[in-house]
Amino acid sequence: MWWNMAPEHREEFEHWHSHEHFPERLGIPGFLRGSRWSAVDGGEGFFIMYELDRYETLSSEAYLSRLNRPTSWSTKLMPHHRDMVRSQCRVIDRLGGGTARYALTLRVSPAEGREDVLRAYFARVAQEFAASPGGVACHLLRTETPKIAATTEQQIRGGKDAVADWIVVAIGYDIAALQALQQGKLHQQAIADAGARPGALAGLYQLSYTAVAGDLTP
Repeated sequence: MWWNMAPEHREEFEHWHSHEHFPERLGIPGFLRGSRWSAVDGGEGFFIMYELDRYETLSSEAYLSRLNRPTSWSTKLMPHHRDMVRSQCRVIDRLGGGTARYALTLRVSPAEGREDVLRAYFARVAQEFAASPGGVACHLLRTETPKIAATTEQQIRGGKDAVADWIVVAIGYDIAALQALQQGKLHQQAIADAGARPGALAGLYQLSYTAVAGDLTP
């Protein structure tokens, strides 16, 4: 997920997200790890990633129950999640593992008929970056929204959330390595040559908080 949070709501948002929302989500069977990242430029942007045991967890009774029964604190803060992009994904390729201080996200769509070429390109980039100085992991995700009714949380946020298509998440401990990746192999022209449509969106984020299931008490 990506969204913007105005400065006047940020302190309460981070308190809620760390001390209520993360414990709630990581208490759901199938949720393995949650990570919150903030824009490296100090702006309003956040990137949130939840890692699950399997795709079917996204439509599980336990998860849907939480989405349709938000707490009063969630109900208060969710309208302030501006420009929400929420993508429920399958992992297509993953190289490396773990988490580190910085993340580069790329939201992109393949040009018609270029899906296989673009996927192969991203696989090569991921393999190279995950093993490079400064990098630890690189993943390719594809949005596949479960066929479920709109939830109460979505309605609180104003209706249907925007979604990405394909997503590259590169994670590393050296921001210079991620900047080089963004300006090189994942530059607009480079990915266009490899089969991406125009208009890809990239963002650099730094880790604010991460936890795994079992760390927290709902």
